[in-house]
Amino acid sequence: MSAPQDRTDDGGVPVPVTPAGATGGAPAELPPSSPAGRGMFGDQGTGDVSGYGGLVRPQRPIEAATRPYGGYFDEVTDALEEAYPAFGEAIEKVVVDRGELTLHIRPERIAEVCQVMRDDLSLRFELLSSVSGVDYLGADARRLHVVYQLTSMTYRRQVRLEAAVSAEDPHLPSVTSVYPTADWQEREAYDMFGIIFDGHPGLTRILMPDDWEGHPQRKDYPLGGVPVEYKGAEIPPPDRRRSYQ
Repeated sequence: MSAPQDRTDDGGVPVPVTPAGATGGAPAELPPSSPAGRGMFGDQGTGDVSGYGGLVRPQRPIEAATRPYGGYFDEVTDALEEAYPAFGEAIEKVVVDRGELTLHIRPERIAEVCQVMRDDLSLRFELLSSVSGVDYLGADARRLHVVYQLTSMTYRRQVRLEAAVSAEDPHLPSVTSVYPTADWQEREAYDMFGIIFDGHPGLTRILMPDDWEGHPQRKDYPLGGVPVEYKGAEIPPPDRRRSYQ
């Protein structure tokens, strides 16, 4: 965009032109706010993008897949079923979504399944790259899910395991004896979601102070917060940050 041109008077002398939107002698200010600045992503509330505005996305139900699953997914499930006699009892459902395989596991069986996934020669999922928590508040009675991302470096394959527990009884076995990398990752899921990994060698908070009350990434955890002073400006907590302008 080219800079605004000065106009000239009758004598041909340039006369400065005030930039559009400038007020009070400022070099150039933003134009007044308009309704176009609100309603982001279909939300008609406050316009706040911190989540306090109540923006809700509809949840698409994830259905169990039927065979054939496609790709190497059938080979993985067949190998697990052959190597693990309790397959039918431990596996709640198999989901193939967006080109990814997820095995939903009964929580009490998760460590056993991980052991087989790592050690069986037909599977060889040697790497647990991530353990994370998810809170499906209002969508699942067992709202707290633990997600395990497994990688087979031998066969160059990836599989996701998922186990669900309730907020009232958020217990499932630790997998640190199978995958030592799960140590700090399970501590983070405990700290943020309150999921208790039985058998963990030292299940303590890792991000929040030891005496912190509650688990900040649960969906029913109050936004709250404390004002933060940053370079002389005070940033209010999210529940008081109501306008996005």
